Amino acid sequence: MSRLLVFDLDGTLVDSAPDIHAALNRVLLARGLAPYDLPAVKSMIGDGARVLLERAFGGRGRAFEAAALEAFLSDKDISQARLTAPFPGIAPAMDSLAGTGWRFAVCTNKPEGPARALLASLGLAVRFAAVGGGDSFPVRKPDPGHLLATISAAGGTPGAALMVGDHSNDVRAAGGAGLRCIFAGWGYGPAEMAAGAPIAAAPSDLPRLVAALTD
Repeated sequence: MSRLLVFDLDGTLVDSAPDIHAALNRVLLARGLAPYDLPAVKSMIGDGARVLLERAFGGRGRAFEAAALEAFLSDKDISQARLTAPFPGIAPAMDSLAGTGWRFAVCTNKPEGPARALLASLGLAVRFAAVGGGDSFPVRKPDPGHLLATISAAGGTPGAALMVGDHSNDVRAAGGAGLRCIFAGWGYGPAEMAAGAPIAAAPSDLPRLVAALTD
């Protein structure tokens, strides 16, 4: 049976914070609100677009606006990479893993449409058997049902799958689904979010850690 490695997207596969930062600040500035710096935006990423906007608006003393979310998601920088790029070493790591029989899927709290468009714009879409977005199923990370549904959509089974992510949502979803998780130490989440999961300092560590967890 083929083995499946499930990746988070933002902060794990791709460094998308610069584009998210630009798009978010355009939404805020259009409403007369002060922008955020890049580190602040990175700290807000991980729970999906709506929560990102809620945090950003809340931090400026303003209630969330549905129209702002619509404007944010329609911003081209969210779905068409301008400043976004795969993290250095991701492609070689995936090539190495594919060579040992691993297949890949994406499980992200970003809405599925923008996630697929972003992957396509980077030439990565063909690498993934499935993309489970934050709006693809009735639940989303940290609910393990999101991860399990993504695995099923990819034609995999939980017993032959691993998760890779940079946020506590990834670790918690994996734990709830009965999967091992590798924490992406190069991503946006602080190391304490790993909660005991093995930490990959760089994508080049993935083949070694994946082998150690599955031998």
